[in-house]
Amino acid sequence: MATLSRCLLLVAPFSSNLLSDHSCFSNNFLGNYRDGGEAFSVLTVQDPTCMDFWDSNLDEAHYAPFAMTERRLVWIEKAAIDDKLQLYALPDEDFIENFLQSLDTPAYDQQEVISSSESIVSPTYDLHYRSSTAALLSVDADRAITIDISLPPYLKSTLLPSEPVGFVPVPASSIEPVKRLLENLKFDPVVASVVNNISIPQIKNDIRFLTGEDEKSGIISRHSFSDGALTAARWLKERVEDTGAACRLAPFLIGFAPNVICRYTGIKDSKATVLISGHYDSRGSFGSVRAPGGDDDGSGTTGVLSIARTIARKGVKFHSNVELAFFAGEEQGLLGSRAYARELRAADANLTLMIQADMTAYRAPGEPLQIGFPDVIGTPEVTQLVANISAIYSPELQIGITPACCSDHQSFHEQGFPSTQVFERAGPIADPMYHNSGDLSDREGYDFDQLYAIAKVQFATVLHTAGFELADDS
Repeated sequence: MATLSRCLLLVAPFSSNLLSDHSCFSNNFLGNYRDGGEAFSVLTVQDPTCMDFWDSNLDEAHYAPFAMTERRLVWIEKAAIDDKLQLYALPDEDFIENFLQSLDTPAYDQQEVISSSESIVSPTYDLHYRSSTAALLSVDADRAITIDISLPPYLKSTLLPSEPVGFVPVPASSIEPVKRLLENLKFDPVVASVVNNISIPQIKNDIRFLTGEDEKSGIISRHSFSDGALTAARWLKERVEDTGAACRLAPFLIGFAPNVICRYTGIKDSKATVLISGHYDSRGSFGSVRAPGGDDDGSGTTGVLSIARTIARKGVKFHSNVELAFFAGEEQGLLGSRAYARELRAADANLTLMIQADMTAYRAPGEPLQIGFPDVIGTPEVTQLVANISAIYSPELQIGITPACCSDHQSFHEQGFPSTQVFERAGPIADPMYHNSGDLSDREGYDFDQLYAIAKVQFATVLHTAGFELADDS
C-alpha cells in the first residue's frame, strides 16, 4: 500500500456489521480509536466510488483534507476515568482545548486557508477532527512519536500508521475453537492446583525491580525511549528464558525499546498458538523523568512473568504452542503490538486466542476485587470464555465491563485474531496515580491479591486452551 500523500480523511463510528467486509473499509483502514464511549474508525478516501459508498451507507461521518509532507497523524483522546478522579482533572470540555492551546501555534482548518502575498508562519499542527473528548491532529514526525510526554495524565495519544494497514475481521472459523472451549468448560482440579501456585512474594519482588523501588535495578523510567526500558527488556527476556522458553528481543521502530517475545513450543504437532501479554513501557507525570509504571503496566507485566515462573516450577508442558509477549510502545499508541500483530498476520499465524493484561492491581477503597473486560473492541466469545474461567478459578473477582479500552489486544483484534483484555475494574479508571510518577507498588490501593487473582485467570485460560501435561515430579 502506498504511503499517504494527499487525500481525505474519514472519521466515522465503527460498525463491523456494515463496514468490515467492504474493500472501501478494509483497504483504507487507519485504525479504531475512542471518543467518549464510542469507537470511531479513521480511514483514507482517495477513490470517488468509496466516497459514494460512505455517503450512501453512513448516518454520521466527518471528512477532512490531509496533505502529508513530514507530518504524522495522531489521535488524542480523554481516557475513561471515574467521576471521583474529575476532582483532580479539568472539566470534560476543557481537556482537549487546554492541550491544543498548549501547542505553539493555533491550529487552522485547511479548508479555510486563503492565499496571501504575506508570509505565513507554518502552524505546529493541523486539526482534522475535534470533539470535547478527542481530536485528530497531524504534527511533525519527530514530535508525533513523543507527544505523549506533553500530555496531561488523563489524555492518551495514538500514532496512526503512515499507510493503511488493512482491517481483517475475525473469521467465524477462528471463533469456532473458542466456542467449543466454552461448551466444554468445567472445573479442573489440576488446573486449579497449578494456577494457585503463582507466588505473590515473587510478584512483589519483580514489581519492585521494574519500578526501581528495590534500589537495585537502577530503573527510573520505563518510557519507551528510556535506558530503563532497555534494562527491563533484557531482564524480562532473561527471566523467562530461565523458565525454559525461547525468547527474543524484537525491535519495531528506531528509538523504541523492543518487544520481548517468548515461546514455549508445544509437545504435540500443532501450529496453534495461545498468546498472553502485558506492556512494560510506562508514562510518568508531565515534567518528571520518573515513570515507574507500577500499575500501568507493571502489574500486567509481572502477572505474565509470574505465569512463566509457575510454568517452570510446576513442570508444565503445553500441547500446543504458547507465547508470552511484553510489548513496548503501548503508551504511544499500541505500536509494539501492532507491529507484532501485523507480523503474525503476514505469516498467516494460527492464533487461537490472545489476552492482554493492562492495569490489574489497583483497587479503590471499599470496592471488591474485580476484573473488567472491554466494552466495545474485542472478541465477545473470548471475553465470555475468560469471564467464565474467572468465575471458576478466581470467584473472588467481581466480573464486569470497562470503558478503559483499549490496550494491545486491539492490535490483534484488528488483524483478525480472537482477543480480549483483562483490567482491574468493572468500570472506568479509578487509580489516582494513572500516568503519574507516583505509580508505585508501595502505596494505598495497590492490591497484590487482585493482581494474583487476575493472573490466575490468564493462566487458567492458557491451560484450558493450549492443553498441558505436568512433569512427574511437579
